[in-house]
Formats: sequence, structure tokens, C-alpha cells
Amino acid sequence: MDKAATRYDYVIAGGGSAGCVLAARLSEDPDIRVLLIEAGSSDSHPMIHIPAGFTKLAGPRVNWGYKTVPQRHLNDREMWYPQGRTLGGGSSINAMIYTRGHAADYDRWAREGCDQWSYDQVLPYFRKAEANSRLNNVYHGIDGPLSVSDPISPREITRAFLKAAQDTGARFTPDFNGESQTGVGFHQTTTVRGRRASAAVCYLHPARSRPNLDVATRATTTRLLIEKGRAVGVRYRQDRNGEEQEVRADREVLVTSGAIGSPKLLMLSGIGRPDHLRGHGIDVVHELTGVGENLQDHLDCYVTAYCDGPHSYFGTDRYFEQAWWALQYILFGNGPATTNVVEAGGFVSVDPASEIPDTQLHFLPAFVIEHGMVRVKDYGISLYTNFLRPHSRGNVRLRSADPGAAPLIDPGYFSAEEDRRMAVEALKYAREILARPAIAKYLKGEHMPGPDVRTDAELLDYARAWAKTDYHPVGTCRMGEDAEAVVDQRLRVRGVEGLRVCDSSVMPSEISGNTNAPTIMIAERAAEMIKADAAGARAA
Repeated sequence: MDKAATRYDYVIAGGGSAGCVLAARLSEDPDIRVLLIEAGSSDSHPMIHIPAGFTKLAGPRVNWGYKTVPQRHLNDREMWYPQGRTLGGGSSINAMIYTRGHAADYDRWAREGCDQWSYDQVLPYFRKAEANSRLNNVYHGIDGPLSVSDPISPREITRAFLKAAQDTGARFTPDFNGESQTGVGFHQTTTVRGRRASAAVCYLHPARSRPNLDVATRATTTRLLIEKGRAVGVRYRQDRNGEEQEVRADREVLVTSGAIGSPKLLMLSGIGRPDHLRGHGIDVVHELTGVGENLQDHLDCYVTAYCDGPHSYFGTDRYFEQAWWALQYILFGNGPATTNVVEAGGFVSVDPASEIPDTQLHFLPAFVIEHGMVRVKDYGISLYTNFLRPHSRGNVRLRSADPGAAPLIDPGYFSAEEDRRMAVEALKYAREILARPAIAKYLKGEHMPGPDVRTDAELLDYARAWAKTDYHPVGTCRMGEDAEAVVDQRLRVRGVEGLRVCDSSVMPSEISGNTNAPTIMIAERAAEMIKADAAGARAA
């Protein structure tokens, strides 16, 4: 839209997964007005909607392209830290893997002070969101907006990986989100008929025709408007002309800018640690010391190997290959263009003492090194591992009071000794899988870490040099009931009326899997809470 009205019932700051869910759900009531504000563009980039196209979505048109501060335990590397900057957010640029985490994660949330967010309490919202193409049972729904489906054309070497992993003792599972997460199998993905099913596609687009929903793109929210302890609106800046505009929220302001953007916006608005805010010349509106703390993320450590023939996706950028695959995709809706590349994976325990899976596996029939920015001109595979419940903690800070300045992101990777130990054990297990005959017959030698890297110390040095984010930051506006919690269990910012945070930043601890599905679950539940609270206020 060119220009928003000046008053709404709800103003949503952030058009990612959570923001799209809230905009769609709240605008179901024709008597309320909703504005969704997104800093990025619409999701019109053609590569967004072709599953294999996600490898082309690293540019500033759809990606914030952040970097971390130097990571002390990873050779002082400044690491690339991509975040979605388009309608749909991460769900428009990610690898589309649909995993929810382990049931025990949510029961742990309950023990961490969020007793209204146990697994039994959140499962109905996973089911409400889901339209699964294969599964319909107590764990899965078929009538929700979010399309979830099986791989269309996985590579044969992907099947070989699954056989090899089973040879090590891992069992095959047809559903990582059902009765048991444990095992290896094909990933279900947020796709439908060979196209990406982002939160923008599944939630927002069907709602766009509603006259009570406005969407402002290329509009960066620069500040929350707080008056007498209540959020009453936001200020945002249009990219096309740099002009700032204010809109008022008669009911609530909802922050859905993600684990990096949400704490940044709160701090820019004077909500956070007083010493940090004053250091940037920002007036303290409300002291809330937990804002920006508790950053957690999964760290990928990987093994790559050469194939002995054309078993992987090497050559996808060659003109004739692309032309043929494009024709196959257009005519038949299958082929390599439908792949999310991360075709299979698993949840296993590399520590015998673990009662539930401690490590996630991602198998990619391609060389994918340093986010795909390091090119290897040969057929190959990559086997990623990450420790599911990292002990390391970091934070998000302001670089300056300028809303256009990138924040200081410090995940604190490998600051905990247990994370380092588990990374080494996972790399050893990945090597064990790739040595099994079922997949070894397709390979001709390890590429990274390489045959000269053998000891635990050498593997740790390798991980320090090459590990990368798995794109799962959470926790920076933590939910809870203690003094350091940023939001309560109804996602209301503690000490500020009319303001909620409703995205991955509220997770008290990292979940054991990819974070997009849980973020959508949080937003589904938030929408129900917001509606219920509004109804209660009217009744009173």
C-alpha cells in the first residue's frame, strides 16, 4: 500500500512468519482494523517460490545479511548471520524443513517458568496451523493454512544416507513430529505441489483482500510510541522517500520482528537495560534488563565428501542443466527444482547418557560450505550436525541509536565446554555414517575436515574454523515469570500495557529442531490470546 491510515486496532511490527499469522488471524474479525508493517519488500522474488531457489536468496532484496561480532571461541570470526527481510520472513528464504522439536522441549519450558506452554498445551496449535498431505492423527492436522508435504524427487544418494545411518543403529522414522522424534528419515517441508508454502503464501495472501487489513512494505519500524506506560502506536520510515510516519494502535502493538529485530526495536524505544540505552543517548522508558539477553542458536558442524560420479546436485548452475530442469518443473512439477536440497536428516544421540536425541543431522546431496559461498567444482555431499540444546548463551545489543544500523549480534558460540565436546562427538558420528557401505560406494573420499584431521583436538580446531549458524536464533525476549523475563506467559511485555512480543524471541530455551514451525505455533496461540483478552475487556 502507498499510505496507511493513521489509526488501527492492532499494529504489527514485522512481516515474518509470526507477523503474517497474526495479521491473518486477527483480521478474521471484520470489525477490527489491522496494519502489518514489513521492512522488506513483498515476496515477489521468483526464487522464493521455487524450492531449490532458496540458494539464491542471500541478497539484500530479501535478506538482512547480518554478521555476528567476532566469536571468541571460533577463531574470532565475524560470521554471516542471515535473516529474512521480505513478507514471510524466514519462511520465505529458509530450506522449508518442517520440524517442531521434541515434546520434552515444551515440558522443559513449563519447568522454566512457563507452565502454560507444556507440550500438551501447544500441540493443538501445531495441529491448528497444519495442512499435512500425508498425516492425519492426534499429532497432525489437515485443515490448517500451512501446507506440509513430502519430498517429490529425492536423490538416490539421499536414500543411501538413510540406509547407512540405519546401519549404525539409528532407526528409520516416517514422522519426526509424531509419537517419537528419534531416528532418521525424509524431511517433510512447507511446500505444496512443488512450491514453497511460506507464512506469507499460506496465511497473509488469502487475507489480503480483506478491507480491514493493510500491509505496508519497505517500511522500517523505528520506534514504539509509549505514553504513560502504554504502547499506543509506532513510528516507521518508508524506504522510497525516507519519510517517517506515525500510526496509532487503539488496542495493542504486536512486535514480531524475530529474535534479532524484536529486542532491537524494544531497545530503540527505550525498553531494556538502562546503562546500555543511556550509552547510546536513548531515554529509558522502561527498565527491563532481560531485553536482548539469552540469545541461543544451533551451530552447524559438517563433514563433506566427494562422490565417485554424478550422484549429487553439482552443475545446477549450468545453463543447459537449468533449462532442462526448468522445463521438467513447468511440465511435470517434479525434478531437481522441487528439492530443498536438505532432503533427509535425523535426530540421534551421540552421547550414550542422553535420554532423548541430542544431535540433529541434515543430509545434503551437494557441497554446501559456508552457506554455499565456498564453491567446490565437483559432485559431493554434505552431512551437517548440530547439538540440539546448546549451553552457550549470547546477546543482541544496539550498535547505535540509528534504526538503520545493524545490531551487534553475539551468539556466544562454543562458550560452553559441553557444546564443544558434543560438536566433536557429532563429527565423529557423521564420519561413521559416511563410512558405511550403503553410502560409501557412492563416495571417493572425504573433502572436509579431510583425512589428516583425526584427533578430538584437531576436530575441534576444524569446527572452530568452519562451523556456521543453523539459522535458529531464539530467546532474546524471554517468556517467564521471573524478574529477567521480558514477556509473561500471555506474551505481554512486563511493565508496559498494550504491548506484546509474539515470535521466536520469546522462547525461554532452544527447541530440538528447526524453529519456523514453533514460531508459527506461538503466533497461532498469541492470536487466540489476543482475541480472548479483547473479549474479556469488552465484557468487563
